[in-house]
Amino acid sequence: MAVGAAVDKPLDLAQGRVVVVGASLAGVHAAAALRRGGFTGPLVVVDAQDHPPYDRPPLSKEFLTGRFGPGDLALRVAADLDVAWHSGTIATGIDLDARTVGVTGASGASELAFDGLVLACGAEARTFPGTGDLPEVQVLRTLDDAMALRAALDDGLRSVVVVGAGFIGLEVAASCRERGASVTVVEFASQPLERVLGPEAGKVVAALHEANGVDLRLGEGVTSSETAGPAAGGLSVELSSGAVVSGERVVVGIGVAPATAWLEGSGLRIDNGVVCDATLSAAPGVVAAGDILCWPSRRYGQLLRVEHWDHAVASGEAAAARLLAGGGAAEPFDPVPFFWSHQYDMKMQLVGLGGSDAEAVLVGDPDEGRLVVVYGQQGRATGVLGINRPRHVALLREAVVAAAPVEEVVAAAEAL
Repeated sequence: MAVGAAVDKPLDLAQGRVVVVGASLAGVHAAAALRRGGFTGPLVVVDAQDHPPYDRPPLSKEFLTGRFGPGDLALRVAADLDVAWHSGTIATGIDLDARTVGVTGASGASELAFDGLVLACGAEARTFPGTGDLPEVQVLRTLDDAMALRAALDDGLRSVVVVGAGFIGLEVAASCRERGASVTVVEFASQPLERVLGPEAGKVVAALHEANGVDLRLGEGVTSSETAGPAAGGLSVELSSGAVVSGERVVVGIGVAPATAWLEGSGLRIDNGVVCDATLSAAPGVVAAGDILCWPSRRYGQLLRVEHWDHAVASGEAAAARLLAGGGAAEPFDPVPFFWSHQYDMKMQLVGLGGSDAEAVLVGDPDEGRLVVVYGQQGRATGVLGINRPRHVALLREAVVAAAPVEEVVAAAEAL
């Protein structure tokens, strides 16, 4: 199915049946938006996990530090939602001609017929090959992952090695330091978050973690999965420089991959996610939302896949609107991304896109830990990052939406 395919079968609100694959933030918001939009037919939500729908961002922060319990993670939008929940059920394939989704659950394999289908099964954490049998090596993607690391911290975990200085890895590092564990962070790039925020902002983040006692090993990689083995008090990890770091627990935070393996051969276009048109249609009556969605952004002139909380909510609601529109016109989906992260006493917010290849202008003193970074391409603002500058981000958001000239956005930031 090529990008730009239109939905040619209106969804019968009285008789149709919608299946949502993934009780993720995107999937639950899509289901809620369908009900709000007047869909009264059967609505089925399939999810591989046994937990009720929950919010992921606190897993690496408030939940890991103990300020939140499992009950604090529940998605409020899922409460009293008129759907049939199929928890602990794995989606195994799609037959677009027969309009069915193959699933496997406690009662075995079966098929679910659909008139409308929402793909919101998210992404899976990348792992190192050969480490699956080492209980001391884990990722942090699900509630079960977070519960395992939190239990270890509760039991007095003393040392942690975090591989990957992305947002999740750094949030885990900050939370583990708050719990009293020593932390070593290994990152292949020259600065944390360099690919997403660029090197200058990365230096500010690096200084913050070093000030809080984190041992940063930048420009280093783990040489191979075989180099992780038992050591006194935990595991030893050999780095590309030949150095060896040790920890009782290794948390791998090297990014995620869209959960699309089960869709191979379905007829959908798979390329860094499920490729949809600008209205989030992947095929007639089939839409995608959340981490699995890849769509053509007119604003940025490229296929985008975004992994942020704000995007999951917005795309879930837009996917529902596409189904409700049936064969009629639907609004193109092209928002400005928004993301935030809390590490120690730092509040980081990014509206739009940054990146190491973007023009970046700093406003403020990096040594003070309070600054704004204005990102641009070809003289137009593509994003604004605020570090402990929430007011600046809020007031400059519209300038990013309007793709205002970089110099105008910089001047506005300096005047605030």
